[in-house]
Amino acid sequence: MPMSLTRRQRLIIRHTLVSLSLVLVTTAVLLLLRQGPKHYSPGEHVEGITSELTRSVPAGYPTVRFTDVTQQAGIGFKHFSYGKRSTQLPEDMGSGAAWGDYDGDGYPDLYLCDIAGPLTASPQELAASPGGNRLYHNNGGGTFTDVTARAGVGFKGISMGAAWADFDNDGKLDLVVTSYGRLILYHNRGDGTFEDVTQKAGLDQFHGFWAGASWGDYDRDGNVDLYICGYVRYEFKPEFVGKSARQFTEEVPFTLNPSSYRPERNLLLHNNGDGTFTEVARKAGVDDATGRSLSAAWCDFDGDGWPDLYVANDISENKMYLNLHNGAFRDISHEAWVDEYRGSMGLAVGDWDRDGDPDIFITHWIAQQFALFSNLRYTRGPGSKPGRLRFQDVADMVGLGQVTLTYIGWGTSFFDYDNDGQLDLFMANGSTFQDEKDPTRLIPMKNLLFWQKNPSEGFFEVGEVSGEVFRELHVGRGVAFADYDNDGDVDIFVVNHSGRPLLLRNDGGNKKPWLKVRPRCTRSNRSCFGATVEIEAGGNRQSQEIGSQPSYLSQNFLEAHFGLGSATQVDLIRIRFPSGVVRELKQVPSNQVVVVQE
Repeated sequence: MPMSLTRRQRLIIRHTLVSLSLVLVTTAVLLLLRQGPKHYSPGEHVEGITSELTRSVPAGYPTVRFTDVTQQAGIGFKHFSYGKRSTQLPEDMGSGAAWGDYDGDGYPDLYLCDIAGPLTASPQELAASPGGNRLYHNNGGGTFTDVTARAGVGFKGISMGAAWADFDNDGKLDLVVTSYGRLILYHNRGDGTFEDVTQKAGLDQFHGFWAGASWGDYDRDGNVDLYICGYVRYEFKPEFVGKSARQFTEEVPFTLNPSSYRPERNLLLHNNGDGTFTEVARKAGVDDATGRSLSAAWCDFDGDGWPDLYVANDISENKMYLNLHNGAFRDISHEAWVDEYRGSMGLAVGDWDRDGDPDIFITHWIAQQFALFSNLRYTRGPGSKPGRLRFQDVADMVGLGQVTLTYIGWGTSFFDYDNDGQLDLFMANGSTFQDEKDPTRLIPMKNLLFWQKNPSEGFFEVGEVSGEVFRELHVGRGVAFADYDNDGDVDIFVVNHSGRPLLLRNDGGNKKPWLKVRPRCTRSNRSCFGATVEIEAGGNRQSQEIGSQPSYLSQNFLEAHFGLGSATQVDLIRIRFPSGVVRELKQVPSNQVVVVQE
């Protein structure tokens, strides 16, 4: 961690410093950075430092490879294809992607956010730009068709994130888009086209730097609500050009430093059930006016059946809000030990150790290492009496800590890519530092793939044996996960800043049995946000909550995907719907998609 933090900030992150060696290693990395960027490229081998951070690929690693099939799949998108970046913060935060079956044919479709042009572009230049957001329809045979024009969802601007949800409960997925400037809400007409209902829904009044969007029915009234992350109150002034400011311990251009600007408040948009929304963040206690928020996750962290909220902030304290069941929340960040003060970007939620409660993984800025906050409610395993809601950063203990010190991480998610029944992790990386030789470009990095051997031995970085694409350097940002070809293993889509994206097809993950569960809600919100799916197979228990993984500016497909290891059937499926309804199925054969009605 940077040694210039205040005493209070050091107290806040004390639980993340699991050993004195971490401090020493971090300090060494920062000293190398201060020697000047021309002597250091993020991700390079540094003798005596990075050689001690890696763990060798263990025997028995998965023979699964990821193949870049972007072009052959028909995705011709390029991010920030018009103009050049002008060294301003909104341009560099990148964009995300969202998987959603908008036409109900069973195949995940893909929505991509774009930066249509630099902030210096005029409205006329933006309108004429070949860039803009894109909607790709999944044809069902491994290919996609660009249907943006017909669908009417080609927003042009500095677009950040997107998320699908059936906000009006008519059985069709609608779409919200965030951007630097405004929000956009598209209503699905059901004929392949969408209507911009931003003004009709009351979302046109919110102007700001909007980042992550997360849907969740926080009051369980059957209508899905929307949480919007506000980043900073960015403004450009000519006198800022050439100035620098300190970001943690590094000097960066003033206009690229989030600490140069006041935080933007967050929005909680309560769904009124009539097609309109009311902003209630401050009233509910979740506006987080001091946080520079990028990602947020709705999830029932304490197991009481109500969605809680975790917010990942950049250069601000992260927040954990406990749902009080009355429309309000209580800030328990400090008492739950998750109020870290680092540069948090990407966010993943999942029960990585299969102990029955959701854990939190966070990607960070350089020299801060990534965090794995393990939920301590069940200290004696599933079935034991739950204790107080607290978390412990165990990243160093399980192989996810020091090895990530030299990376700047963004989109991420838990997913079982080899179907062995253990959750793995992927993270997209890309620098926020400019290339000295060409300041219009950002420095690229490698992406990381961590395979979990088991909860005791932890995670191992296996990119070098999982496909040529992991040797490539990109400026990664948003990442979204889905089994887009419905072959039984989870694939990855990565949005790269100022470049072509990556559709990474999972080749070999379906060698082991799997099961996918798609809840269909009738009493609860129709998207089934907050539905918890639990399975028992081969003596192991797993659980996932629908809609709980925001990644970074992105959204995973709304289904629960389970790897079964060697089990050929699932002994029990239990689904707890937000309404309180519980459905159970027994002796379910593997390798199929199970649709369960509420």
